[in-house]
Amino acid sequence: MQSLTLDRHGWLVAGAGVTRLPSPNTDARPAGTQVSLLVLHNITLPPGEFRRAGGPDYISDLFLNRLDLGAHPWFARLEGLRVSAHFLVRRDGSIVQYVSTDARAWHAGVSRFEGRERCNDFSIGIEMEGTDTLPFTDAQYATLPRLTAVLRARYPLRAAWGHEHIAPGRKTDPGPAFNWSRFGRDCGFFRRELPPR
Repeated sequence: MQSLTLDRHGWLVAGAGVTRLPSPNTDARPAGTQVSLLVLHNITLPPGEFRRAGGPDYISDLFLNRLDLGAHPWFARLEGLRVSAHFLVRRDGSIVQYVSTDARAWHAGVSRFEGRERCNDFSIGIEMEGTDTLPFTDAQYATLPRLTAVLRARYPLRAAWGHEHIAPGRKTDPGPAFNWSRFGRDCGFFRRELPPR
């Protein structure tokens, strides 16, 4: 598999398996902030439904503020929501990047890591196309080490946690279906850098 490259502006070099769709839902990190945390999420839209080839890309539409709220009854609850992530890893292992890694994406919300609040300020958010309870794909697990390697080469990532760990009681993703042991082994994170069991 081909390695990934970040350009000097924090964007993956587009090519096979990498798409760039800049989201307006981003702003500058606080001055002097060091990116030190990787946050893993999961997402499907509508919940529990995966995108079909050639079908609507509701996840990207949400992150780009162009989701047709009338396309599904569940979408009405998303009215006015402005969110983004740095990356989405699709079921087939392809990557969509929405926000430069140098900028702040709006993925964590009210959150805390090691006593520090506002995790968006110092984290990179990766959405996995999936649910809390369905297994993620081998293609996704194959992409994560490639993506993590290029991020760790640029930023001093000290830990990788799930949304559920930095926003307990409010969020549940990536959920029990995510294999943290496999992720840690393949991506080079030690047990102490991963969320508590």
